[in-house]
Amino acid sequence: MSRKTTPTNAARTVQLLAAVVLFTTGTGALAGCGSEQSGGSGNKVRATGQAPEAAARARRVADAWDGSKAAEAWRAGYHPMGGAVELPEGGFHDKADEHAYATQNFVLRGRLPAAPERDGRVTWASGGSLTRPMLGARDAYGRFARSSSEGPHLTVTGARLGEMMLATSRGPATVPAWLFTLEGYDTPLKSVAVGPSKLPRPPIGPAAESPSDELGELRSLVEVAGDGRSVTVIGNHGACDDGPVVHVLETDGSVVLSGSVAGGTDGPCTAQLLGREVTVKLDRPVGDRVLLDAATGRPVPYGGPNGPSPSWS
Repeated sequence: MSRKTTPTNAARTVQLLAAVVLFTTGTGALAGCGSEQSGGSGNKVRATGQAPEAAARARRVADAWDGSKAAEAWRAGYHPMGGAVELPEGGFHDKADEHAYATQNFVLRGRLPAAPERDGRVTWASGGSLTRPMLGARDAYGRFARSSSEGPHLTVTGARLGEMMLATSRGPATVPAWLFTLEGYDTPLKSVAVGPSKLPRPPIGPAAESPSDELGELRSLVEVAGDGRSVTVIGNHGACDDGPVVHVLETDGSVVLSGSVAGGTDGPCTAQLLGREVTVKLDRPVGDRVLLDAATGRPVPYGGPNGPSPSWS
């Protein structure tokens, strides 16, 4: 079953301020969420109320990825699954600074360093490391500063190279980061300084177009719980329904999420596409399993306030 979650820290609050949740499109219709059923080979699928075609699609996606070269490449690479920018300790001082960050309104007063003439090293808490090309401070700055207009703004006065912790497809990792000095703050704003690995080519294509009450693309991953036993995603829905529903199929190699819409109406409705957080509980921690979207056949991208993770650029 799914449930809605709420922000738990200052960084999450700012992300939600920046998130775009209204687009022009059509709305969906009926779907459901029910009890857990057992699948073969020790797998579990919460499938009661799910359209048979959607459940079959999830199984095909799992079968295609499990044991594939794409899954092997995914596990060997560096794929960020968390925000590439970390706010100053304690968050921003006031609503004006939160608004400035949400609207990416910054002023630069000072020079920013170029990329070091060496690769950066990503080191996982579980062991292992990988070297990746470094970004210059100017490129990292552009990740969060895309405007310089009138109104509330934040001022960057310099940057130095350091480190930060980041959630990845292989668990938490220490990664090189540019530490930007903000005027009026004692601690820096951090931005990841290395580029991600290239996404592997999916072993299965996207699903054929389906009614939104059966299967629809998920918008993005919000977070994986610290214990790995649940994931929160943003599901799409319309203005005249009961919101998004997410079913999950767990195998030894993957976690396949299937998005749909519940409680539609046959009456007149405005043409809107909304997003809502849905938290899905798992039978066991995600671990190194690939988190997949049944509709696209691809890993679910982390989606921060400034767009998807750099892994999906």
